[in-house]
Amino acid sequence: MNIMRDKNWIMSQSWRNLLFIHWPIPPEILRPHIPSTLEIDTYNRSAWLGVVVLVIEGIHPRGLSSISLTPTFPEINVRTYVHYDGKPGVFFLSLDVENWASNTIAKRWYHLPYKKAAVTFRKEGQTFYCKSVRKEKASPPFSFQVKYSPVSEVYFPKEGTLDHWLTERYCLFSSNNGSNIFCGEIQHCPWPLQKAEAEINRNTLLTRYKINSTEIQPISYFSKGVDTLFWNIKKVN
Repeated sequence: MNIMRDKNWIMSQSWRNLLFIHWPIPPEILRPHIPSTLEIDTYNRSAWLGVVVLVIEGIHPRGLSSISLTPTFPEINVRTYVHYDGKPGVFFLSLDVENWASNTIAKRWYHLPYKKAAVTFRKEGQTFYCKSVRKEKASPPFSFQVKYSPVSEVYFPKEGTLDHWLTERYCLFSSNNGSNIFCGEIQHCPWPLQKAEAEINRNTLLTRYKINSTEIQPISYFSKGVDTLFWNIKKVN
């Protein structure tokens, strides 16, 4: 576990049955979508654009471990990787979710770009199905549909590998207007990963970044999940 000196975490979350899908792209494609004070992180000279599917089984305020603020719900986020003043982290480009608390409280508190969407998730054996359609005026609305399953034994990625670089991130950066940068620290045990097969039936979440996700071969990982601790968001600039 990534041990932090500051023990004043404010809530815990349980993340389950995750799919990580990543595409390598030129950094200049992302630059207009990332605040100028954040530097785009690269691996082998490529920026990486990811779609992550997960199920959040509980959100517990500190001291109330038996009470979840929300019922279990699925979420789909689009993210990339940045660093600020040498500190690596995740930058979210969108988060599709139907959960009320995320779309109201978390959106304002953590300055994250949540999008209202109808998100469905189900499991059949070792195969998972997820679909999201945003509730917006765009025609057709942004949507994502995937079928995925683990296809290898569990492993823990070694430091320096791409698997480790993409998944072992312990903070998120966000911005409310492009100039104010915020950082939220996160702590959890190392990701137990498995190679995954993912069949994407529809994906328009990446169209604004002008890449054709069908022409670039993505890499996919599955994780049964981790339990996480969250610290309060802080302005860093």
